[in-house]
Amino acid sequence: MSENREIGLSTADYYFDLPQELIAQDPMEKRDECKLLVMDKETGNVEHHVFNEVINYLQPGDCLVLNNTKVIPARLLGVKEETGAAVEILLLKRKEADVWETLVKPGKKLRPGAKVSFGDGILKAEIMDIVDEGNRLVKFYYDGIWEEVLDRLGEMPLPPYITHKLQDKNMYQTVYAKYEGSAAAPTAGLHFTDELLDKIREKGVDIAFVTLHVGLGTFRPVKVTNVKEHHMHTEWYQVTQEAADKINKAKESGHRVICVGTTSCRTIESAAGEDGTLSAASGDTSIFIYPGYKFKLMDGLITNFHLPESTLVMLVSAFAGREHVLNAYETAIKEKYRFFSFGDACLFI
Repeated sequence: MSENREIGLSTADYYFDLPQELIAQDPMEKRDECKLLVMDKETGNVEHHVFNEVINYLQPGDCLVLNNTKVIPARLLGVKEETGAAVEILLLKRKEADVWETLVKPGKKLRPGAKVSFGDGILKAEIMDIVDEGNRLVKFYYDGIWEEVLDRLGEMPLPPYITHKLQDKNMYQTVYAKYEGSAAAPTAGLHFTDELLDKIREKGVDIAFVTLHVGLGTFRPVKVTNVKEHHMHTEWYQVTQEAADKINKAKESGHRVICVGTTSCRTIESAAGEDGTLSAASGDTSIFIYPGYKFKLMDGLITNFHLPESTLVMLVSAFAGREHVLNAYETAIKEKYRFFSFGDACLFI
């Protein structure tokens, strides 16, 4: 290691060894009964709880920020029309009415002009162009309503480390999911039930909903050695005036803004002004948060346990300190916490 290299700017600084058996393959039967690791971000001290006890750490006047995006069944399995070869198309981002940016497998077989059929021709597609990182622009053809066709033919786009088939699509959806557009769930929100949210409101905690359509950039490995050289993909977000008002009110009255998930964090940090005031906003963000970042709004973070060397571990480290976070992860591994999308949760506060 070079003596003048800043700790925290090498991808290798975020590596930890995770036993394969701790990668959760199935969601909890009761959403809010997973484990919850609570870490004091100043001291690094950790406590162990059940998720529904998170309410004990929320105070009247605090604002809880939730991402109300809805996952679409974005994984389409079909055949290439000319050869009958099996292909997979993963919807990433809608570009216009029936044109999507997608990830395709196998890429070599799907050059511009190639045609694909799904569900015995209920849905057809043509590859239009090759764009960033080999993604394809695809135009779809069908009769009827797009959402109904997709719901019939599409599968939930579970991350590659989940090998079990999901029995109930709704288990990869938050109970407050509203606006369709995500290729992945904002997984920290999966732990909340309607009952828990009602209790949180009754305690005097404000709840603000923002939207960020999660792209697959979330799962893309960081392939560069220097963190600063990593390129984040853009994701569409929206902060309504109502959400901005609730968050600003909490800050102005000396209360805390606690984000549920890294997506909620990136949304409000993207929309915040330099003075820490949040305005209604929408558009694309490619914000990349790693140690050295100065948070404008977030005071607490509820999130899952993330992949080694991922941008999400870097974001959590920026908020709670790299050494504290890696020590907490080491404790979680010893205590057999479940990791990743269907795993247990952390509260950094």
